Amino acid sequence: MLVAIDGPAGAGKSTVARGVARELGFTYLDSGAMYRAVALLSLREPDPTPGALARAHEISMRPAAPPNRSSTVLVDNKDVTRAIRTQEVSDAASRVAADPAVREVLVEKQRALLSEGDWVAEGRDIGTVVAPDAAVKVYLTASVQERARRRASELGADEATVLAEQTLRDQRDIEREHSPLRAAPGALTLDTTGLSVEEVVGRIAELARAAAAGEADRAAGS
Repeated sequence: MLVAIDGPAGAGKSTVARGVARELGFTYLDSGAMYRAVALLSLREPDPTPGALARAHEISMRPAAPPNRSSTVLVDNKDVTRAIRTQEVSDAASRVAADPAVREVLVEKQRALLSEGDWVAEGRDIGTVVAPDAAVKVYLTASVQERARRRASELGADEATVLAEQTLRDQRDIEREHSPLRAAPGALTLDTTGLSVEEVVGRIAELARAAAAGEADRAAGS
């Protein structure tokens, strides 16, 4: 089974996805980390293009075990998990993610990862592009002020600066031609403003259990 969680930066996707994976005993996948890896490469190697870099380098993830820890992100078998979390890489990742050549390569890698086993995958196009047939699709959001506050706290950055950068990133993600940020058809839109992580995790885990029960009933009746 796949639980797909999409949404903008600061909506709580990573924290919630890890919590849902832990609750259900599934494996957690942070798809955005793969775009960050390409962004890191593009900052280190301005030439060739990001799409060419994505193809030329091996970008992979070592699934978290247990899933309450972040997955390890590898580029050519070297751990870049910490290196991809800077603000510079975050800004570059939004630009890289708009490159259709990059998306083609990484979507292929993500589909291969998700083809077997039980996963909670989070990103910006899991339910719309990577896995539109996911058993459970959730679009997490929150007020722009709440998202900026969370992101600033995570990065130890100035909230006003983060809000301005977030606004630009949201615009790029929503308006990009390929795989724009939006809720997938059939996805539950869940506003996390004012909700605890436990509340959000509980709601999504309940959806997943209901979906699993429905699949079991259909299998029994076939």
